[in-house]
Amino acid sequence: MTMITTLLIANRGEIACRVMRTAKALGIRTVAVHSEIDRNARHVREADMAINLGGAKPAESYLLVDKLIAAAKASGAQAIHPGYGFLSENAGFARAIAEAGLVFLGPPASAIDAMGSKSAAKALMEEAGVPLVPGYHGEDQALETFRAAAERIGYPVLLKAAAGGGGKGMKVVEREADLAEALSSAQREAQAAFGDARMLVEKYVLKPRHVEIQVFADRHGNCLYLNERDCSIQRRHQKVVEEAPAPGLSPDLRRAMGEAAVRAAQAIGYVGAGTVEFLLDERGDFYFMEMNTRLQVEHPVTEAITGLDLVAWQIRVARGEALPITQEQVPLNGHAIEVRLYAEDPEGGFLPASGHLDLYREAAPGEGRRVDSGVAEGDDVSPFYDPMLAKLIAWGENREEARQRLLAMLAETAVGGFRTNLAFLRRVLAHPAFADAELDTGFIERHQAQLLPASAALPDAFWQVAAEAFRQGDAARVRSDDPHSPWSGNSGWRAGLPRETDLHLACGEERQVVRLRGPAKSPIHLAGERLTLELDGVRRQLLAIRRGETLYLEWDGSLHTVTRVDPIEDVEASHAHHGGLTAPMNGSIVRVLVEAGQSVDAGTALVVLEAMKMEHSIRAPHAGVVKALYCSEGELVNEGTALVELDEA
Repeated sequence: MTMITTLLIANRGEIACRVMRTAKALGIRTVAVHSEIDRNARHVREADMAINLGGAKPAESYLLVDKLIAAAKASGAQAIHPGYGFLSENAGFARAIAEAGLVFLGPPASAIDAMGSKSAAKALMEEAGVPLVPGYHGEDQALETFRAAAERIGYPVLLKAAAGGGGKGMKVVEREADLAEALSSAQREAQAAFGDARMLVEKYVLKPRHVEIQVFADRHGNCLYLNERDCSIQRRHQKVVEEAPAPGLSPDLRRAMGEAAVRAAQAIGYVGAGTVEFLLDERGDFYFMEMNTRLQVEHPVTEAITGLDLVAWQIRVARGEALPITQEQVPLNGHAIEVRLYAEDPEGGFLPASGHLDLYREAAPGEGRRVDSGVAEGDDVSPFYDPMLAKLIAWGENREEARQRLLAMLAETAVGGFRTNLAFLRRVLAHPAFADAELDTGFIERHQAQLLPASAALPDAFWQVAAEAFRQGDAARVRSDDPHSPWSGNSGWRAGLPRETDLHLACGEERQVVRLRGPAKSPIHLAGERLTLELDGVRRQLLAIRRGETLYLEWDGSLHTVTRVDPIEDVEASHAHHGGLTAPMNGSIVRVLVEAGQSVDAGTALVVLEAMKMEHSIRAPHAGVVKALYCSEGELVNEGTALVELDEA
């Protein structure tokens, strides 16, 4: 039996915090590693020991194998948990850990070699007779090879990183003319995220469901499947909503997929937690996609319906213990749904966001409620890492109970400081098609009009409520120690001036001047962080939280950021020269594709920006001439920074 008393987590954010919780519950000392900009991150604060790897980008910190192993030895750790992402599916990392005499909380390097490469995994499955989606998984990485394969398969096709996951290095190509640029971009993303630029290409299957099987194996030859998860709700090829079990899956189909997954794991001598992912079509036919040789982001929904702690199982298997139950004993109780809370802008193409977390409120704990998060109020969210803030998981006796419980949890959640997908998640869960379990990977695109509605001007009632919240908040702050003072009243009285107040407010791109009059009794009452609004005999309670001159106000299911502005400064800022095309998010410039004086067509890629391990092309909105460039490759830029000035042709 291998002794593990100290565990190093070679990751960050939510998964590092989650692994630490179980490790501490088992009496195991925890060690965090961090980049220079993560020195005050939550996973660092919660660890028993923390070691600085330096740098900022993953390639300068969390992807440095030698530094991670040196940190483990310096801390006295006997084992390393890789989390997910970064080096979690890197065979070289697993091999280096074993050679250093440490324990890797994952499968053997040989299993990662076999399944960690999507190309090798598909070849293995083909030999085993598992149905595959038509595609090319070979070693030749020349553009012409991919062009010929795509022509044979037929457009649209899906480019995927051979050694990756999580949507990194993944591009849908609709036509031959876009293939070269998409392949080049996907290769750069794959290299940056996984240190491996190899790609494969597959037929892009229409209206599939993404159903995956959780498998677990020990060192004694035992392997079982812990039911399945449906992860069909995705954006930019990354999962947003996951649930277990998969709605509508028959026991026979569950058994067939589960047994196929176990056979795949046993064929490569698998050990530990893994996931075999399938595409499931409307006829009940399933096709192997890939095997993730690690713990998945969505593992909490499996834990919710089985009552098992998968991280604890990982630790016990790494110690040499046998699996504690047999396949017949695997529970399946109720239903669980998980959503991923991201720092991103759904209305802006789901571009990642970053910045200071001015406000962060999690849903209250309770039966069937779970929040796995990696941040706390006051933290900074960097543009260098994945934009996920937290996962909200709800369990119920049935799917509808879990759905309603999760909606309630989302209503209690508040995030301020940058854009998030919180309101978008509410709309997904509340959508009738989701309630009816009409799921496939095209769900978001198909229901885009309802899930991503065109923004409408905020109503006068919103501005009036916001202004009153500012006024009452000011009064409470000025003389909260003397409620009888004239300076603490909100009547609008001013010495020698009319009883009215003008507030200049801004929310997003909207501006409004609100005139408050007194001393008429207001139907709005602010108490703490709750605002009570009574209109036409109906009383509503809204979240209203002040942070200096910023008010976070709940309205129609969304949390709006309202600021009080100086009208003169606001006019000056609106007339400032921004140089044309600006950065849509914080990030780093990886490619500058044009030169000053160059003529370009509409849609031409001008600059490539990297943020949250994903690439985003800044394209010409119209034909024209590049007048000036305000950025260079390798430069870090903030959201709104001018990048290119383009004169229209």
